[in-house]
Amino acid sequence: MDLLRVFGEVQPLLTKGLWITVEVTVLSLMLALVIGLISCFLALSKRAPLRWISKVYVGLVRGTPLLVQVFYIYFAIPQLLQLMGFDLRFTPFIAGLITLTLNAGAYLSEIFRGAINAVNPGQMEAARSLGLSHAQAMKKVVLPQAFRICLPSLVNQFIITLKDSSLISVIGLADIMYQAKIYVGRSMEAFATYTWVAIYYFVIISILTQVAKYVERKVSS
Repeated sequence: MDLLRVFGEVQPLLTKGLWITVEVTVLSLMLALVIGLISCFLALSKRAPLRWISKVYVGLVRGTPLLVQVFYIYFAIPQLLQLMGFDLRFTPFIAGLITLTLNAGAYLSEIFRGAINAVNPGQMEAARSLGLSHAQAMKKVVLPQAFRICLPSLVNQFIITLKDSSLISVIGLADIMYQAKIYVGRSMEAFATYTWVAIYYFVIISILTQVAKYVERKVSS
């Protein structure tokens, strides 16, 4: 259990896996922000079918474990498509990206909806009385205030998604956890290896938290 010796051996693998982890997390969060906003607006729509679409999407994601979602996207969907005559298979990266995007998007949808509902309704009424359309009032008045309200929750969801990305290793994504499992299988140094994996995640999340606090202070000032 020589931590320094193991670090020297496993560091290249963990660094390689770290870039995959960061890449799939960042891309999924960028897409999830878009999907979350769309789902949020559907949930706030006056049309019942649109609200129903958002409700079903959010309910399915929040009502099933992420690991089940990973297997469903990677194994079940391609099989269904094959039965329909389409030969489409996802790489572990694409399957992981789709899963994390849909998962985070559902939670971000609820975060956005809660933040928008928390803005004083008088703000919308005042903007409309000044001649702004509903879309203009939402863009220029409501959303900036909602962003300030939901910023801590957004950061928390970003951290959760980063942690959840480790589950994608079960389908072969060569992320930091996958690389660690390869090394452990070869060296049997489980304690030291997973200690370094935990340190990697701790450092990344600590940096992200500090950056988020800085942005929050700037936005609030």
